Amino acid sequence: MPFNNAGTNMRYGAGWTGQPLLFKEKGDLFLLQGSYDYNLRKIDFETGDIIWKYAFDDGIKGTGTLYYNKNAESEDGKLVILQGSRQPAGAEYNYRGISALTGAELYRMRVERTRSNSRDVDGSALIVGDTAYIGLENGIFKVFNPNDDYATAIGKYYEPEIFNELNLFTKQDLARHGGNIITESSPSYLNGRVYIAAGTGYVYGYNVSSGEIDWEYFIGSDLNGSPVVTEDSCLLVPVEKQFIAGNGGVLKLNPALPPEDALVWYYPVGNLKLLSWDGGVIGSAGINDKYKSSGTKSLAAFSGIDGYLYVVDYKSIDGTTKSFDGRTIVDKPELVFKYKIGSSISTPIIFKDKLIACSYEGIFLFEFDEEYNFTLLEKKSSTFEATPIVYNGRVLVASKDGWLYCMGEE
Repeated sequence: MPFNNAGTNMRYGAGWTGQPLLFKEKGDLFLLQGSYDYNLRKIDFETGDIIWKYAFDDGIKGTGTLYYNKNAESEDGKLVILQGSRQPAGAEYNYRGISALTGAELYRMRVERTRSNSRDVDGSALIVGDTAYIGLENGIFKVFNPNDDYATAIGKYYEPEIFNELNLFTKQDLARHGGNIITESSPSYLNGRVYIAAGTGYVYGYNVSSGEIDWEYFIGSDLNGSPVVTEDSCLLVPVEKQFIAGNGGVLKLNPALPPEDALVWYYPVGNLKLLSWDGGVIGSAGINDKYKSSGTKSLAAFSGIDGYLYVVDYKSIDGTTKSFDGRTIVDKPELVFKYKIGSSISTPIIFKDKLIACSYEGIFLFEFDEEYNFTLLEKKSSTFEATPIVYNGRVLVASKDGWLYCMGEE
């Protein structure tokens, strides 16, 4: 899979999480990509032509969510992109519902002022049935109706129907973290609960039936990445170094158990100061559950601020280590592969027998065999924060150099 120097110029490029969305419309493939130049773009997958642009009031960092509404009353509302952005001073409505077909705005959702340092939206909404769930950087967890047919005019804008709102912070959290109570992660769903990692250091389980949080696991760190659901019904949670005595890393939790018994293992990574981070894992873990066969290892890949890409077998224990509190001795998973790629906040992805990882030093393409021997096939130097996707032999990823790259087979 050689890399080709093709791309679409986005002026300022894209950052974390910045993953493109790929979808099919009337037999043709299109991409949706947000950028630091404030624009959300719909791009023809084959030609790279821009179909439409929608301008936000500030830079777009997070990955959007595509919502298909088969019962939509209008053609515009059949396929909706739910997308947030940074919030400039004086603005409030930096989360939008936009028609993926035409680029028309359908509604805006407020991100209210709280004691949080930020009112940006980096997370992606999770849609379960006909309901959307999202954590905002103001520390509020919102449950809303993504269907624009139920949006109502409030002031200058149409706003979506809100089902529930919960604060993911308390007075005690404000005392510990100050204004750093920012929720940046995206939610995941498992067995009747929606799980989300909050900047207050908690992993929360929101019960869909009761509309209440009825499970919470306390880590204490500023959590950035999203909980990833594994095939054995557990969660892989990335842990930043900030606010904790131990090293940052990745945690496996079994949420079927009470929180005090939920820890399965912890894998610590090295400490390294970079920008506002003290170390740990900022992006999420990529897993091979979709592609593994019976008897093969259950792989989880994650990249650290310390400059290393790690691959572990998330079902296999190999020794013990100190937990994130710096004291408790806990189980540690088997390390399968480790490689220096440079500091990274991107999420690696595993595709069949390939592993793609991005960092501030470039994009790395690895291949591994049945014995889990990893070989570096290609590297392209650039500055990447975003997470890539793979489709039909091609890797697509946005860079901070201003380009959306399509690399791979012609």
